[in-house]
Amino acid sequence: MSKSTKEIELKLEVTEETIAILKKAGVPAGFSASRATTKNLHSIYFDTPDLDLRRAKISLRIRKVGRTWLQTVKIGTGVSGGLSSPIEIEQRVAGEALELDALEDPRAKAILTALIGEKPLAPCFKTVMTRTTRNLTDKTDGSVVEAAFDLGNIVAEDKTAPLAEVELELKSGAPASLIRAARTVTQDQPFRLSPYNKAERGYRLTSGEVNSFCVPKLAGKVSLDPADNVERAFQIILRSCLDQISHNRLVILHSDSPKGPHQFRVGLRRLRSAFKLFKPTLHPTSHHALNAKARELATAAGAVRDLDVLGKEFVEPLENEAPDALNLQILTHFLAATRTASHNDLCERLSAADVNAFLFDLTAYTEERGWLDTSNMDQTELLAQPITAHASNALSRQWKKVAKYGARLDDLTVPERHEMRKALKKLRYGVDFFGGLYTKQTVKPFSKRMRRLQDIFGYLNDVAMAEKLLDLNAGPPKEAVARAQSIGFVIGWHEAKCTSMWPSAKSFWLDTKATPKFWKSAER
Repeated sequence: MSKSTKEIELKLEVTEETIAILKKAGVPAGFSASRATTKNLHSIYFDTPDLDLRRAKISLRIRKVGRTWLQTVKIGTGVSGGLSSPIEIEQRVAGEALELDALEDPRAKAILTALIGEKPLAPCFKTVMTRTTRNLTDKTDGSVVEAAFDLGNIVAEDKTAPLAEVELELKSGAPASLIRAARTVTQDQPFRLSPYNKAERGYRLTSGEVNSFCVPKLAGKVSLDPADNVERAFQIILRSCLDQISHNRLVILHSDSPKGPHQFRVGLRRLRSAFKLFKPTLHPTSHHALNAKARELATAAGAVRDLDVLGKEFVEPLENEAPDALNLQILTHFLAATRTASHNDLCERLSAADVNAFLFDLTAYTEERGWLDTSNMDQTELLAQPITAHASNALSRQWKKVAKYGARLDDLTVPERHEMRKALKKLRYGVDFFGGLYTKQTVKPFSKRMRRLQDIFGYLNDVAMAEKLLDLNAGPPKEAVARAQSIGFVIGWHEAKCTSMWPSAKSFWLDTKATPKFWKSAER
């Protein structure tokens, strides 16, 4: 007898140590709990030589639970922001072999038959893990959530990857209970909202793709369809930001990579830019708390990022340029020590419980449509309009903000140059969000010139930021004097370069201004 269900799951990647801590925790606040049970699970995943099932977002496995073998088909296995909602068809089978002919769900059988045809199915990888589960009942509405703590390995031929995951599945009741349960189950332990299910992690292992907390995650391509409406596009963009933020938080906590703080801050800035670009369609205050927390966390990460820029991009390249009387390595070592202390402070900040709360708040906002304004009768129409129309308006608004500064380029103060740089950055994020709605041929000329202009203004801002070196220069007088001389040389060298670059900045601005705006061309 087979069982077909529609699941709603939230997957959180953690460490082995975190699993041990969470399993020992008591009953989560606001929930009652069943007794915990632990089982050993051995699963084998199958696909065709061409990986047709993977491309169709279908997983097919045989799992041994105790003495029982279960065959499971999952349709719609995509994961976004840790959440997935596949259709699962499960039935008992005789042993370690597929029995597709015995599949009783006609829709699933038809889909598999069409995909597989006469192609052979073979094992691709397996998971070997221990699963501890308990059912949590929400005291507010009676919703039931199964909390599973999985610990083991994914194995593909001679490759092995550790598996440590908290999986929460809504068994009955309101989806909001899933987020409430996650908040209490995770406590203050850091996690990553998993972008992959176990099957996809297995496929990635077989192909040599790395799934590590120590590898920084860049902003992924945002795939919008011209047929999407505004609300759908906004949700897709939020999920992309959430994925980048939650991943790079763990990169910071588990490695010393300078790209971790940088990409964490980029994710937060992309989120804040998304709020700006979609502001006319949102409840006026629904995102304010999220935006404020994103700004605060970006500032914390920025302290480390600034030291990375000062050390690696400003001081180290000049070690061979400095006069013999100066030893820039003294300044380099000082910055490295200051950076280590700042990184430790950031790790402490990102380990706080309110960062977990921020991630869950953003997840709830994204999946529960937290932007809705019941008092605004026009909002439904705004959210339902084609994303192409909204993208054109949003990019035009942001371009006007850039152009306002560009018109006064020669008269801009240093703070105003900084504001122009921020306006350019928001425009760039908008181009990244919406660029896929237009042809590459129309986007590339403007995007190339905008990025070049942004790079120059970024450097100008970094030179102004280099004044922070003077504030950092504390310590014994003799050492401070030696560092002050080096700091003076570094700031002077880069300020001179700024002066020589300024004519290029003006030229690049005029070039960017004259380049056709691809979003306006699409309107005609």
